[in-house]
Amino acid sequence: MRKIKLLLILIPFFGFSQNKTGAEEKVAEGITLHDEEKYDEALKKYDEALILDKNNLLALTEKSMTFEATKNYGEAIKICQFIIANFKNEDIKTVYLNYGNSLDHSKRPLEALKIYDEGLKKYPDFYQLHFNKGITLVNNKQIDKSLESFQRSLQLNPDHPGTLNALAVLNENNRAISMLCSLRYLSIDNKSQRAAGQLEFLQNQIKKGVDQKSDKSVSVSIDAKTLEKSEKNKKSPDDFSVVELILPLAVALDYDEKNKDKTDCQKLQDKIDTITSVLQESQKGKKGFYREFLTPYFIEMKERKLIEAFAYIISYPKQSDDVLKYHQENSKEIERFYAWSENYQWK
Repeated sequence: MRKIKLLLILIPFFGFSQNKTGAEEKVAEGITLHDEEKYDEALKKYDEALILDKNNLLALTEKSMTFEATKNYGEAIKICQFIIANFKNEDIKTVYLNYGNSLDHSKRPLEALKIYDEGLKKYPDFYQLHFNKGITLVNNKQIDKSLESFQRSLQLNPDHPGTLNALAVLNENNRAISMLCSLRYLSIDNKSQRAAGQLEFLQNQIKKGVDQKSDKSVSVSIDAKTLEKSEKNKKSPDDFSVVELILPLAVALDYDEKNKDKTDCQKLQDKIDTITSVLQESQKGKKGFYREFLTPYFIEMKERKLIEAFAYIISYPKQSDDVLKYHQENSKEIERFYAWSENYQWK
């Protein structure tokens, strides 16, 4: 009798483990199909997994993501609601992310923000929730709040290109801050199509206010507000007025006879060297997110004599001959930069 009872206990357990294993295999197949954008086939695999293991969390999660990808937001929302109601003790941070995304894409931003906040109460250190909340806030014209979300995202993941891109664009009228975010972005991504756009955006920011006229004379204009800031706001958070004052003068030197033979990358290197020198000299006692979190990265870069390698790294999207040649002949310096950058201790 004992043997029979033991057999009766083991058979259901064995069957359950086999079903769960089989379900996970189906989900893996579905993920591959999803990545290949074969969404209908992916959904079939997730349904097959759920037949083998009813309410399999991974299958449900991936199914909601595929529905979101196919713009079937209503179905994605239903699955997310089911998961949140029934898997309270599981790690479901990506479910909150997909739920909020689906609501936002459904033109329900206020509901999306509520879900992001619910998710952040459970997972305050999940940078993607902060990032996606920031996107929704931008679309809802709440720019100041979106900046707070993006700043928190960057603190949690300083290597996230999307966050750096958002901060660069949203701070377009705060040129020094915008440039620092673009520079940091290009230290992470210098090969994608977005990187090329980021480099162009950066160069336009650098050249702002400086123009060479037809008679070869150079016009330099500095916003009156910048002059006011330099006098009144020296102790205000994230004051970069000194950079704003000096940068146009540094750009004007591009048109000097002694610099006429310099390449674009060499001229960019000069600007970065000027910016980092000014940051270094004016950093003491400065407060604010960008001054305290982002600026030290560039100061240490200068101290470690990595500005040259950095300039050629961020100029890579242009694919100019001099830049490509530098990468070929100075691979050790490129590697030294990345080794330092990847191991930099963010404060």
